Amino acid sequence: MQSTDVVVIGGGVIGCSVAYHLARRGVSVTLVEKSDIASGTSGACDKAVLLQSKNPGLHLKMALESVKLFPGLQEELDVDIEFKKDGGMIVIYTEEQWKIMEQFVERQNKLGLAVQLLGKDEARRRQPAFAENIVGSTYSPMDGEVNPIYLALGFFRGAKKYGAKTMLGTEVRGIKLEKGRVCSVITDRGNINTNNVVNACGVYAPFIGAMVGLDIPIIPRRGQIIVTEPVAPLIHGDVNCARYITAKFRPELLGNDESARLGVGLSLGQTENGNLLIGGTREFVGYSKSTTHRALRAVLKHAVKLVPALKGINVIRSFAGLRPYTPDGLPILGRVTRIKGFYMAAGHEGDGIALSAITGKLLCDVITYGTTSLDIDMNKLSLERFKEEDIDVFRKSHNCYGDAV
Repeated sequence: MQSTDVVVIGGGVIGCSVAYHLARRGVSVTLVEKSDIASGTSGACDKAVLLQSKNPGLHLKMALESVKLFPGLQEELDVDIEFKKDGGMIVIYTEEQWKIMEQFVERQNKLGLAVQLLGKDEARRRQPAFAENIVGSTYSPMDGEVNPIYLALGFFRGAKKYGAKTMLGTEVRGIKLEKGRVCSVITDRGNINTNNVVNACGVYAPFIGAMVGLDIPIIPRRGQIIVTEPVAPLIHGDVNCARYITAKFRPELLGNDESARLGVGLSLGQTENGNLLIGGTREFVGYSKSTTHRALRAVLKHAVKLVPALKGINVIRSFAGLRPYTPDGLPILGRVTRIKGFYMAAGHEGDGIALSAITGKLLCDVITYGTTSLDIDMNKLSLERFKEEDIDVFRKSHNCYGDAV
């Protein structure tokens, strides 16, 4: 039976980041993943490191701290993570949206995000492909992009370089406790003696939590993305729309048409190879990773209104990923007080890529020092912030009971 100081369960970008930061600090760590690196949500998302999409407050504060670490990671990691700061825009279609975004932008600026409102003409100068009937957009030079699969792989290889052990294709089947403390992890390839476990399983975090009697309020929220053939440069930086922000934080304001029920809100970017990534949806459909013609049509219809040139570009494939969604939109991070040695690092919804760097650092600090020197209130991210009755209402409201992996 092998032994290690920390077992990190989950080989997505969050788990790999945690393992990397721990190993780099000299901690004995073992990463366990039931499939392969970035085989789940981290491998089924776009490339945006969009700060503007973060709710002003703790959410944005964490993102600002996280993005500071990316230039260093670009240099440190053995994999080119394709990090760039090309800026980002949120397109505004109506005067009502403009008023809402005015307040959003004002709050973001106060927290240190450089973002401004652009009129229609200036927005179209930055993005000539935009249709003429927009009202304007926001613009932030601080928004960036990164290759999410390369980022996860970079963290993974970095962790191994610093001595981390890895067990891919390994399923966790149980966690053994003694007197309320973690003492080992049971896998299909043998048991691992450890006093510390990090649950970094994204949408599957509740299944790991159930092994130690925890009810973790994370449910899957599907996002569908379309990939086009490679084309000449058409979109510069990251583009979202005000509807995307509304679908994320205030979906009840979208109305009750089909697009609203699917949570359609445009996200648009172009890869290094020229492929366009067109998203997306925000759907509560359990653990289904299927794409649907209905949703893809709605996304494309919405995208073509903004970028008419898309009509002449061929679609080559589509895919879907599952965002780990929590009741308040914030991740669940840090120690779980009810079980000694059990830590959470999940529930980032659509922000796992952007928050991956800061998440790894925070968990490393909390595990090794008991606290963090960063100005982040970990109490506001703890599992204990949710009451049992609130979790029950959350699950019932999204019809989550009976979901199967």
